[in-house]
Amino acid sequence: MTLLSSLSYHPVELKFGTSGRRGEIIHLTPLEIYINVLAEVEYLLSLPLPEGGIRVGDDFYFATDLRPSSPDLAIPAVEALRAAGMNPVNCGRIPTPALTYYALAQGKGSLMVTGSHIPFNRNGYKLNTSRGELLKHHEAPINAFVAKLRQRIYDEAAESSLFNAEGKFKVAPAPMPAETTAAAGMYLDRYLKFFAGKSLKGRRILVYQHSAVGRDMLVDVLQRLGAEVVAAGRSDVFVPIDTENIEASQLAAIQALVDSPYDAVASIDGDSDRPLLLGVDAEQKVRFFGGDLIGMVVAEYLHADAVVVPISCNDAIDRGVLARVTAPKTRIGSPYVIAGMEAALAQGKKVVCGWEANGGFLLGSDLPNLRALATRDAFLPLLCALFAADGGTLGELFDRLPARFSKAALLKDFPRATSLKILERLTPDTIAQFFDASHGFSALERIDRTDGVRMIFTNGDVAHVRPSGNADELRIYAVADRQRRADEIAEAGIAPGGILRRLESIIEK
Repeated sequence: MTLLSSLSYHPVELKFGTSGRRGEIIHLTPLEIYINVLAEVEYLLSLPLPEGGIRVGDDFYFATDLRPSSPDLAIPAVEALRAAGMNPVNCGRIPTPALTYYALAQGKGSLMVTGSHIPFNRNGYKLNTSRGELLKHHEAPINAFVAKLRQRIYDEAAESSLFNAEGKFKVAPAPMPAETTAAAGMYLDRYLKFFAGKSLKGRRILVYQHSAVGRDMLVDVLQRLGAEVVAAGRSDVFVPIDTENIEASQLAAIQALVDSPYDAVASIDGDSDRPLLLGVDAEQKVRFFGGDLIGMVVAEYLHADAVVVPISCNDAIDRGVLARVTAPKTRIGSPYVIAGMEAALAQGKKVVCGWEANGGFLLGSDLPNLRALATRDAFLPLLCALFAADGGTLGELFDRLPARFSKAALLKDFPRATSLKILERLTPDTIAQFFDASHGFSALERIDRTDGVRMIFTNGDVAHVRPSGNADELRIYAVADRQRRADEIAEAGIAPGGILRRLESIIEK
């Protein structure tokens, strides 16, 4: 009897999402994690060192976020590293960019066990080469390695397999390696060195901690840079904060924490690679700043000469000082932004950066006292924005940007197959039928299908529909000349009986 024929369940294979592999926890058996991690590491072992390859016996760094399921997923991941002949080094519970930054400094591979912001019933991991993130051209050969290894392990005799009928280890794995604090220390030093000589003294900042893995590190770095910091909202229950889709209930929860004057509210998502920044006015009312606008502020602060952003970002970037240095918009996902940054560097650009609508900021160039980090980062954009305010308010800082306002929203538990059918149906005739005057839309000016369907209307409104790359979710991005209008577009999309649900109903007929 083979292992596959002995399994008491039907295995569901992990798939690549926008960033890393993600799936429902019920399907993330030790067997499934082991197969995928071992195959991915074997792929890295096949690469030349200059292309991100690794060698047997190398240190291989790993870390986890604060999801309750993450420690359990780390066990088979570490066993896979050992089986590949690597030396697993436990960097503890730290932000994804902290792990990546440390591993890249050593020229080694890394693996972060995290589900980022996705719903509580899901999780996954993200593996990096010794040179940075896995890019799109890596996915097909990696999947071939996974398929080959899967077949070999499934074909093993059940009695001699490492795994039982439930896809669990028959024998308890060796203890996890002891944690090291070196990666966390190097990550904090990155910002203390870059901002040396500057101070946030006089700034009072509320840090909304919830269940972010970098919550204490964020408090630490702000305090060491001179700010008065109040930590609030700490949670032992995982809170899936999606910085690209901040809901009214989440803003209300943050507002409730503002019980005295503050200059800002700062936070990060679950694996702490996306920033969340809010200004606080004289009446103690919070104001949310979208990640794409934060990126603009940071790019100006760093004096970027090349900027790469995905098609979903706020088009204010095309109307201000950054327009002349902005590359053609990419598809959505950090691998595409990284590819765009690499192209800019090849063209001789010196200060190259990029970001996503969720706020994750990528630095492609080495700057004085600041090494490149071509993966999503939350700390750099938060700190740059606070320093860029330069004695003024965050509201005043962001009001200097072109007056374009955005809003993102989503429908959860929305089958990807249905989403893809909706995209196919979004022709000019269908758009005119559903995105019509009753919802405040003018005539359609053009469609951009770089990633999903981005509809640009003659009055300047933008509605962009795209399925998530990490979960069964359908997103809508809205941009308009007024925040209220952007909010209306997003709400018209996701409301019960709204545009997206009406589109779903014609698909299902």
